[in-house]
Amino acid sequence: MAFGKILTSHVRLENITVPGWLLNSPDDLVRTSLSYQDGRIVSSGGESIEMNGAMLLPAFIDMHTHLDKGHIWDRAPNPDGSFARALETVTMDRQANWSALDVRTRMSFALRCAYYYGTSAIRTHLDSIPPQDDISWPIFSEMREEWAGRIELQAVCLAGIDTVDFNGTFQHTASLVARHKGILGLVAYNIPDLRNRLKKFFEIAQYYDLSVDFHADETIDQSAECLRVIAEVALEMAFPNSITVGHCCSLALQDSARVSETLDIVAKANINIVSLPMCNLYLQDRESDRTPRYRGITLVHEMKMRGINVSFASDNTRDPFFAYGDLDMIEVMREATRLGHLDHSDVDWSHAFFSNPAQACGFNTPSLDFGTVADFVICKARNWNELFSRPQSDRIVIRYGKQIDEKLPDYFELDNLMSAS
Repeated sequence: MAFGKILTSHVRLENITVPGWLLNSPDDLVRTSLSYQDGRIVSSGGESIEMNGAMLLPAFIDMHTHLDKGHIWDRAPNPDGSFARALETVTMDRQANWSALDVRTRMSFALRCAYYYGTSAIRTHLDSIPPQDDISWPIFSEMREEWAGRIELQAVCLAGIDTVDFNGTFQHTASLVARHKGILGLVAYNIPDLRNRLKKFFEIAQYYDLSVDFHADETIDQSAECLRVIAEVALEMAFPNSITVGHCCSLALQDSARVSETLDIVAKANINIVSLPMCNLYLQDRESDRTPRYRGITLVHEMKMRGINVSFASDNTRDPFFAYGDLDMIEVMREATRLGHLDHSDVDWSHAFFSNPAQACGFNTPSLDFGTVADFVICKARNWNELFSRPQSDRIVIRYGKQIDEKLPDYFELDNLMSAS
């Protein structure tokens, strides 16, 4: 066919290429055919369309984003590209500008981008330092309802473990998270009373029966071992719910024997790991007039070898923590493959963008079984090399058996927000 519109509702896609694991095949990629009708995959029939080997992928799951921070770069750029200045700049912008209207407008813009690129599920972190928690969480719940059927949304509260008052304001935040059916989260830092603070955090999460999601060790400080302490405390307390930890950058700089011990504890604690290579490449090892030596990616191969559930995600978008990005998971796949040397490795790394984040977050597992919803991203590329060599800007996104007819939102839509204080 001429790559473009698929107009009929009962279709048989002939000669498509899919990841082998979607068909329970040990092969990396498999050439097959697929039929769908009335929004669901069926065994046969439909108008036959020759796809010439085009790749068909499930709709993407982006399990670590910051929709509330996104697209503030034009009014709040990072002055030097460092983590410290990113934190400082976002804090100032949040205090000055994050009204309900501001957060809602930017979140909506970001979700329209993600939907255009073929993402069907997103977990976002929400800055929840009072009084922002009372502003952002109700807006998130409204957006979750508004986007139901297009993008399934989850949210995690975000605050620094070094500053939260576990006996005061954080109790209010936790109850707010529970009321809005969210996930309890923290940024874990290498502080003297880390272990005791983590125990209090896990106690609160268990009281409200919440899963937890951490930022940890987002640094090139070799002494940072928050991931290890999180795993040890979780095991000690027999924490029953899902645990996810993002970043874990310092692991890549630590002694191999110590790393091996840490990862064994992480595997035992059944912790999900999410790597954010684009943001960490931007922030890590940045010094003026010096070429960076470190890529900022955690030890994904070593984790995978131990059976740890490893995923990749977008993280920040056009804000002081990452100046670029557009919530395009094909870009994340491409950059993760290059930065983490996922090529010349196991053939099933694509799990890390589909079934692994689904498992970590509790989203529906991507499948091509008969009866499942027809949610796909189809690219003209016929193999991974072709997929990662071009941006796939002509991709076809199928949702509930229908090709979406969306356009990327224009940045000028945000201009009225960029003149904020």
